[in-house]
Amino acid sequence: MQLQLITALIVGGGLNSAWLLMIVVAIISFGVQWRFKSKFKEYSEEGLLSGLSGAEVAERMLHDNGITNVKVISVEGQLTDHYNPENRTVNLSPDVYHSRSVAAAAVAAHECGHAVQHAEAYSWLSLRSAMVPVIGIASTVTQWTLMIGVMLLFFSGNPFILTIGVAALALVTIFSFVTLPVEFDASRRALAWLNNNYSVMQTQQEHEQAKDALWWAAMTYVVAALGSLATLLYYASLLSGSRRN
Repeated sequence: MQLQLITALIVGGGLNSAWLLMIVVAIISFGVQWRFKSKFKEYSEEGLLSGLSGAEVAERMLHDNGITNVKVISVEGQLTDHYNPENRTVNLSPDVYHSRSVAAAAVAAHECGHAVQHAEAYSWLSLRSAMVPVIGIASTVTQWTLMIGVMLLFFSGNPFILTIGVAALALVTIFSFVTLPVEFDASRRALAWLNNNYSVMQTQQEHEQAKDALWWAAMTYVVAALGSLATLLYYASLLSGSRRN
């Protein structure tokens, strides 16, 4: 998406409203990302009274939901936590897998929320999973067709490549919005389970901190979706303007 934004800024001339929208969304996105990382760091320093690690929290949530065919594993990286429905694994970064903090418990429970969605055939997760192969191709196409398409449109007036790029970007944007209910529901399931398990989180303060951490994590998906939409509107306006001319 950074490449698309740079290209848009270079040729942003006559589309001031769409250009301004992209700038505003980019600033908001930066602020939300910074806030999420600062919250995660803050709550990573808050030790759970129960003393459970992120891995132990994940295993307990899976057990309590009757899920026995999902493994909890550690993966390299920071904030690389995710659930993989293909091989049924809850993948936790080292900072979450080993940590015995409020942040680790919240993230681990959230990822297990996706495993519960999978076990219950949650419709939005099923739709998102079905879209993944197509979105992988669309994302690759988008990266190059938008940049090349804008240049061809600028120098030769040919909108064909840019039209392909806009269509691919539209698919990516739809995917980003389909992701939102999946993420919000996983957090809802995580918080409901944590609230009903005193053995995991033992104080109201821990619950509130976990809720705050997951809320800011969800906001990163919201601004990502809005950023994709703003970029789509920009390029669609550029394409529309070329056809009017």
